[in-house]
Amino acid sequence: MNFVMKAALGGGPPDVGKMLGGEEKEEDPDAAKKEEERQEALRQQEEERKDKYAKMEAERESMRQGIRDKYGLKKREEAEAEAAAAQEESAAGSLTRPKKAVPAGCGDEEEEESIMDTVMKYLPGPLQDMLKK
Repeated sequence: MNFVMKAALGGGPPDVGKMLGGEEKEEDPDAAKKEEERQEALRQQEEERKDKYAKMEAERESMRQGIRDKYGLKKREEAEAEAAAAQEESAAGSLTRPKKAVPAGCGDEEEEESIMDTVMKYLPGPLQDMLKK
């Protein structure tokens, strides 16, 4: 109730009068012009931000290219494109689609046996006996 009393006496925040049903302020006649100026300022800020980030990305790319040149590396996209082209060349004379590579550890029994031998070396004696049976 104290809040309502303060508002009635003019001691509350300026918009309390509106909440209590008091008079509303009239719209500013230049509001449309101000809003348009604000929107233009926002567009300009966004363009400046995009320009700034484009410049930063260009600097980063030039630095990346310098590193690639220094160490003889290729761009990831170029390397992938070359690999795809090589795969297409190998499949050019074939009437069937190219076979997919088998991941390591899948289907190669010799490799699986060598892994088991390695694991067995590190197990205690009783566990080795249990697993051999």
